[in-house]
Amino acid sequence: MRLSALLGAAAVALSASGALADEMTVSMHHLTAEGVGEAVGTVTITGGGNGAVFKADLKGLEPGQHGFHVHANGSCEPAKDKDGNMVPGLAAGGHWDPENTSRHAGPEGSGHLGDLPALEVAQDGTATGEVTAPRIDDVSRLSGHALMIHAGGDNYSDEPKPLGGGGARMVCGVID
Repeated sequence: MRLSALLGAAAVALSASGALADEMTVSMHHLTAEGVGEAVGTVTITGGGNGAVFKADLKGLEPGQHGFHVHANGSCEPAKDKDGNMVPGLAAGGHWDPENTSRHAGPEGSGHLGDLPALEVAQDGTATGEVTAPRIDDVSRLSGHALMIHAGGDNYSDEPKPLGGGGARMVCGVID
């Protein structure tokens, strides 16, 4: 068999196994001060020509708009804040900011790369839509980080409240 035929067959086999696929599925869980709680569904992340697409299949959430971000660390565990209080999901660290911009500017701005479009949750507590993060052009870079849903919305600014005003960490999943 010729080398080109062998390489082609190997590429087909890898693609069929998902090894070449630009996709990952993240199991999402409620957060508590004691740890990671019950599963609420998944978010599937795929790469594309217009950026990373995050497709939600979630239930049991509070209706409304929620801040949605990639966080720096691959953990959803609680941790102590500077005052010694246990905070759900604090081990995830801050928003993923590989360029060290130290600012929240939304998914199309020049701030944290982990700033995603807000997640909309329907009145029945489900989120089944998708959002696109145009600045994330290589989904493999997301591995080892956490995907976080905050209790509040997101104004894509650090004013009047820091980090878009999303507040408490409500749901989290580790991106493998």
